Amino acid sequence: MGARMNDFHRLTATECVEEIRSGRLSSVDLVNDCLRRIAIREPVIGAWAHLDAEFARAQARAADVAKAAGKPLGPLHGVPVGIKDIIDTQDLATEHGTPAFAGRRPSHDAEVVRRLKSAGAIILGKTVTTELAFYGPGKTRNPADPNRTPGGSSSGSAAAVADFHVPLALGSQTAGSILRPASYCGVMGFKPTFGLIPLDGVIEQSPPLDTLGGYARSAADLALLTAVLSGTPCALPDLSARPLRLVFIKTPAWPQGDQVMRDSLERLALANTDVVDEMGMPASFDDTGGLQRAVQFHDIAKNYGPIVDKHAAVMSAKLKEVIAEGRTVSDAEYEAARARREPLTQSLDHIFAAYDAILTPAAQGVAPQGLSATGSPMFNFIWTYLGLPAISIPLLNVGSLPLGVQLVAPRGADARLLAVADRALRTLKPN
Repeated sequence: MGARMNDFHRLTATECVEEIRSGRLSSVDLVNDCLRRIAIREPVIGAWAHLDAEFARAQARAADVAKAAGKPLGPLHGVPVGIKDIIDTQDLATEHGTPAFAGRRPSHDAEVVRRLKSAGAIILGKTVTTELAFYGPGKTRNPADPNRTPGGSSSGSAAAVADFHVPLALGSQTAGSILRPASYCGVMGFKPTFGLIPLDGVIEQSPPLDTLGGYARSAADLALLTAVLSGTPCALPDLSARPLRLVFIKTPAWPQGDQVMRDSLERLALANTDVVDEMGMPASFDDTGGLQRAVQFHDIAKNYGPIVDKHAAVMSAKLKEVIAEGRTVSDAEYEAARARREPLTQSLDHIFAAYDAILTPAAQGVAPQGLSATGSPMFNFIWTYLGLPAISIPLLNVGSLPLGVQLVAPRGADARLLAVADRALRTLKPN
């Protein structure tokens, strides 16, 4: 391991687990070092909505006492985790990124928080989310350049992991809220197969699309987190027996990507022709942006409309506009948009039969300048709409700014996708 005192915050989650189990590191020392890092960097980054240092230390002391007593240790014993502030925690406020829920204190933990606690994790605090996990930005800045957005809506979680506040943090995605911040902040962000992780105790935006996932600094960490959250094994398979095969696909959003991003992705594909083939997107996907939008906005109008109507004075103009649009989507149009998903998903079967994963942009470009917006999810919404697992890996840089690459796999192939991502990071030549 070789981490020095005051450098424990840079360990991956799997390294933390190993060091704590071996007795070389205590949870108290790990948590204290993460808190020291946060004390230094939080005034610059603003990743945390709620942070109770004494509560975190108390959990860490209890974890160390349990280990010393020889009690069984969970898979995340003593490891600090950040929780996006749309996920209920009975020990900390859950305010959904809006004054409309200021001071809200849930009576019960969300199911994923309960599972984290059962696994021995330390709930370090609540990370900043955009307004109701939609577009309205919070206070978080990008660790790569504090004058740029970290993306949204899982802004604080991505920034907290990228800036070494915690080794793991939870995020959610209904369009591009995990993948885009991962790309902007230069960290791994994973959106699992739709339905793999329970949503009990998580704010409901669009039930056919809402997906929980997370951020980490290694594929092994994401596999560990996914196993805990889903309650199912997620061990990375060994893919070394044959060459990695990826297919580079330009989705209908490709012309809207900025030129530097498009050039970078094309150079990546050309530099790795032994691994990467290129293929066009079927024409049947041309209207998927409108389909995803119809589902999401219809549900936002239904689920957020009453909240905005009641608290209009503190809600953003953008959210009000989206609710107005969502109210124009008829139930028949909504059901028709949902019905298109299965045929479109099946039309990709031949691609997934021939390739390990689709390689495609994770974001329109590097993180935009300014903090008044969080960027566009245009390169993520197809895969969210279809419910496919997707991951952004920090493979490219433009100047000093990170640019993620998105990998997509068929439903249920979550562990395999994580293994593909790990191998891609190790073997692909950036240009």
